[in-house]
Amino acid sequence: MKSTYIIGEIGQNHNGSVDIAKLIVDLVRRPVREETFGLELKPIDAVKLTKRDLNEELSASQMNRIYDTPNSFGRTYGEHRAFLELSDEEHFEVYKYAKSKGLDFVETLCAKGCLSLLKLFIPDYLKVASRDLTNLPLLEAMAETKIPIILSTGMAGKKELDEALETITRYHSNISILHCVSQYPTQPDNLNLNTILYLKEHYGQYKIGFSDHTIGISAPSIAVGMGAEIIEKHITIDRHMKGTDQAGSLGPDGVYRMVRDIRIAERWLGVKDLYIDKSVASAREKLERSIATLHDMKAGDVIKEEDLHMLSPGNGFKWDQLNEVVGKTLINNIPANEVIYPKDLK
Repeated sequence: MKSTYIIGEIGQNHNGSVDIAKLIVDLVRRPVREETFGLELKPIDAVKLTKRDLNEELSASQMNRIYDTPNSFGRTYGEHRAFLELSDEEHFEVYKYAKSKGLDFVETLCAKGCLSLLKLFIPDYLKVASRDLTNLPLLEAMAETKIPIILSTGMAGKKELDEALETITRYHSNISILHCVSQYPTQPDNLNLNTILYLKEHYGQYKIGFSDHTIGISAPSIAVGMGAEIIEKHITIDRHMKGTDQAGSLGPDGVYRMVRDIRIAERWLGVKDLYIDKSVASAREKLERSIATLHDMKAGDVIKEEDLHMLSPGNGFKWDQLNEVVGKTLINNIPANEVIYPKDLK
């Protein structure tokens, strides 16, 4: 059984608060159980934050435009973005807290200036956001660190992905590729999970996964069934909190159910084989059919095929063992509609 690497994406659902970020970390470390069979399941593996450098974010006119929405944390879009940014030191604080809880830490870096974080700590993975897959100078700067990189393909085709890989592999090949659709939320007809199969076929030297922007928890489990080794999903402590990503994220109950379903799906997959599992032995004996008498038969009768049919339970002769029954002499009387056993035959 493979264990899917699950990343809970905090992103900026912390709303500029280290304390909220820590609460989300606590959320993803809750024990996960499957109640019917009493299974203790592995929780989320990692959390992810996003770091922007506002000097390398948007044009001056976009940063200065009025941002008057219910989710705004500032008068202009620049003020809004500044409110949501945690400092390098605050990222380090969340990193240390996540590590104390046994979690890996993933960091999305949106500009070369964000690499200043690495003076304080080294994340387990660096993430390239979908919008930056074509930002080759950024990719080169990230690749130079030799830290494992996760790419999202939400805005990319084959050309863009190949160019990104060519840039990174000049430095290392510890790369994961996540199928992603940068539509929030992603409409069902646009998800195209078969891209996972395409990536596994054509980019099989890398780990292939899925970054999910759908509503609900079904798509990640299906992706695991298709071979995704990494799942990334936005998470929050309250989907009704202020913030553009909150409503499209999973709250506490959704996180619990998604992780439970992914871990159960891992167990469902099993091995590529066809066999009789030991768990069905009792059902097989109870429900399968065995060779039985069609009418009353007496000791000394020689059994003919027309004397027989098939009835449960399945602990007697099977039809493919007919030659072990037909032509044999009974040593016991057997009423109609009873299974014939080896002890009944001479």
